[in-house]
Amino acid sequence: MEGVGSGVDSDEAIPVYSLYGEDFDSLRPTHSMFHDAEWLVVDLQDVGARYYTYVWTALMAVEEALKAHLKVLILDRPNPLGGEDGSVEGAGVERGQESFVGYHDVAVRHGMTLAEIVTMSLHERGVRFEDAVTVLECAGWRREDLFSDTGLPWVLPSPNMPTLETALVYPGQCLWEGTNLSEGRGTTRPFELFGAPFVDGAGWMAALRAEDFPGLGLRAVHFKPTFQKHGGRSCGGIQLHVRAAREVRSLKSTWALLAACWKQWPESCGWRTERYEFVEDRPAIDLLAGGAWLREMVEDGASAAEIESSQEAGRAMFIARRGRFLRYA
Repeated sequence: MEGVGSGVDSDEAIPVYSLYGEDFDSLRPTHSMFHDAEWLVVDLQDVGARYYTYVWTALMAVEEALKAHLKVLILDRPNPLGGEDGSVEGAGVERGQESFVGYHDVAVRHGMTLAEIVTMSLHERGVRFEDAVTVLECAGWRREDLFSDTGLPWVLPSPNMPTLETALVYPGQCLWEGTNLSEGRGTTRPFELFGAPFVDGAGWMAALRAEDFPGLGLRAVHFKPTFQKHGGRSCGGIQLHVRAAREVRSLKSTWALLAACWKQWPESCGWRTERYEFVEDRPAIDLLAGGAWLREMVEDGASAAEIESSQEAGRAMFIARRGRFLRYA
């Protein structure tokens, strides 16, 4: 959520345009940015979670390119979290709750590649593109493959996505951005470390003894973020350790953590009310969850099992919808 300015490549004097400025309109390229080009080439590494905005930047750029009568080439890349039906987590985005962390109705952990989501979204939004969009598919990627199976080096796609382990826990752990707890920004293990000054990590762990955290180990910690939420203050909290990458279901895990946290510290826990991804009229957690349902269930004291059950029908519907747009065996 730090705006980036446009500039000029110093060596070749090529204009460089930011697609993340100070307002929602800055997220789309203008027709003048295309400079009468014939093709838009999209080459971005997504991390497999709906909140990660690269896929929505790609979709918006493709929509504008098609309006300007450009052809589009999407260089597809693997989904680092795999793509099997069993890895999909969460439901979709409720009508009217779309935002830059959920620009189209897809599951939180969607199990799709960037090209699959872009083409599905274009089709479902009624955009004609069949003769104008070309996809260069990943050679050799299979839906069961995690990024560690590709043999490729992990190149961090953004500063707070430093490792594959970060990406594995991100689909759930990004939800802390919608609260007054630190999601670990300002530490060397963002999204793996999380907590707040009012939290007692050991007490939180004790309240979680009956919960299941597939593929993860939990450890009570103290940490001090260097910037953003609670910067310079000691926070009690928990660190997640990825023990079995294929088993990790981080959204299920964070729902359990969130529910227990609100029950332990109901007077101290709160929802982020500041402007979030250019939206001011709704709490950030509603944008991340795709509706008010999660906030309301947590406030009502729902269990993690009840939260998960409430999303199962939407998850099944998304899996059925996405089937015709999947490109890899």
